[in-house]
Amino acid sequence: QVQLLESGGGSVQARGSLRLSCAASGYMWNTYCMGWFRQAPGKQREGVASINSIGRINYAEPLKGRFTISQGNAKNILYLQMNSLEPEDTAMYYCAADPGLSCGLGTSGWRSWGQGTQVTVSS
Repeated sequence: QVQLLESGGGSVQARGSLRLSCAASGYMWNTYCMGWFRQAPGKQREGVASINSIGRINYAEPLKGRFTISQGNAKNILYLQMNSLEPEDTAMYYCAADPGLSCGLGTSGWRSWGQGTQVTVSS
């Protein structure tokens, strides 16, 4: 079972930046997807970005150009660089992982989830 731990959230003013990290521990599959999701108060969880173990990336269309997903050299660290943050980006951000290479941005079917890290953007 893969355990995921997010960090890097916090409070930032609009147009600021944050980098979120997700550390994976335990057994990691040889081929896998990892992704970032977010849930704002009163809204459903939504996909932000995903990446598979061979580097294929998907972004939620509205976030392209502001958010960048990447993996560390050790492959057990996932990052989300968030630039030009807006108050609408305020949410709990979650990391998820699943075996396989077909990474989408749907919230169902991911085998492992982290506890989340809060991002608050003020105007």
